[in-house]
Formats: sequence, structure tokens, C-alpha cells
Amino acid sequence: MKVLPVSDKLLRLRHWVFVNCYLLREDDVLTLIDTGMSGEAKMIMQEAEKLGLPIVRIVLTHAHVDHVGSLDALHEALPEAAVIISERDARFLSGDMSLDPDEPKDKLRGGYTPCNAKPTQLLYEGDRVGSLEAFATPGHTPGHMSFLDTRDRTAIVGDAFQTLGGVAVSGIVEWRFPLVALATWHKPLCLESARKLLALQPSRLCVGHGGVLEQPAAEMERVIRVMERDLAKEAKAQQHVA
Repeated sequence: MKVLPVSDKLLRLRHWVFVNCYLLREDDVLTLIDTGMSGEAKMIMQEAEKLGLPIVRIVLTHAHVDHVGSLDALHEALPEAAVIISERDARFLSGDMSLDPDEPKDKLRGGYTPCNAKPTQLLYEGDRVGSLEAFATPGHTPGHMSFLDTRDRTAIVGDAFQTLGGVAVSGIVEWRFPLVALATWHKPLCLESARKLLALQPSRLCVGHGGVLEQPAAEMERVIRVMERDLAKEAKAQQHVA
């Protein structure tokens, strides 16, 4: 695991070159955002120990296996730490793969695995978790959440965007790293979520796969336009078929 400082408050923990999770400092405690793949719990806790601070909460952007893979091991080692995830994606942790009647009936993609750890808090739009404000950003998964650090406007957005292999909105294939797109559930919702994140005017963009973007607005605008063109082409092709 490679430790990459983002700011005086935030560390990016990169494992297997392509998977990120984050340790966020909150005064004298730590928030862990995502848990990476299985087998990473010990390394994450070692980094927290180096900081001399306890992990008091585990916040999950969504329920894909590369973001919750070490959840059970961490929960076993840190039973007092809160486990926090959106109300919608919490169902995936329990093995419930159903879609709600009002949700698009696109196929769920990406790896989901049931977890023994039970959420201690369910997240909704506008909730606060320490310094983080939660924003619903569905599309990659139905209950995907992103977080804005209200202290410095750092956005931690899971797979709503990627920067590995090229910057992209979730659902747009970057062939040097196509896994985010291939694991995306509903592209039109991804576009809506990307626009919402841009409107927050974050100072930096921290993603689940790839490096951090400083002052990301221009690049976010660019890739949103790419997604808009892609969806327009898809809609036109469907009209021709019809």
C-alpha cells in the first residue's frame, strides 16, 4: 500500500496501483472513507497507528467489492467504529439485489458481496458525518454517495468520476482503465450526479481510482460534455432502431 498525502487533513491509501481509500483527520480522530479490496485491513490500521489516532468511523461511498472488501476485517478489529453507508446501498451489503419500482431497470453491474458488518448509520442527502457533508450521487450504483469536506471543499466522490486511465464521468469507457465504466449501472443518472458535483465547486476531486485533481472544475466540465455527447449519440441510435 502506498501512502500519498493529499492535504494536512487527508491521506490517499493506494493499493494494487488502482484502488484508493482515504484517511481523513478530524481533530483527534480519523474517518476512513472506503475500505478497498479484501486483505487491506491490516495495512489501513497500520497507517492509522502511525498517525497516532483512532479510526472512529468507516464511511462507504458505495457497496462494490473494491470499496467494501476489507469492511468485515476492519469491523472485527475495530468493533466500536461506526459503519456508515447510504440507506439504498446498505441493502446490497445484506445481499438484497432488488431494484425499487421507481428505479431504472438497467442491469446492476460490478461486484457485490454480502458483508457481516451491519451499518450503524444510514446516510441520506445532506447528512453530516464529522466535517463531511453527504450528497446522493446515484448512477454508478443506485445509492452511491459523495462527500464534501466543509473545511476546505475537498470532494471525495468514489466512482462518480475516475482519473485513472483518463478523467471520465462514471459510465464513459477509458480503455486504459475501463473497469469503472463496465461496473456502472445507469449512465444518465451518472451525468446528473456529475453535474451536481461540479455545482459544488470543489477545491479538489478525490476518486476511487486514480490520482487527485486539484482545482478540477474545468476538467469536470470537459468530461461532462463528453458524457452529454455520448448519451446524445446513444439516444439518436435508439431512435433509428425504433
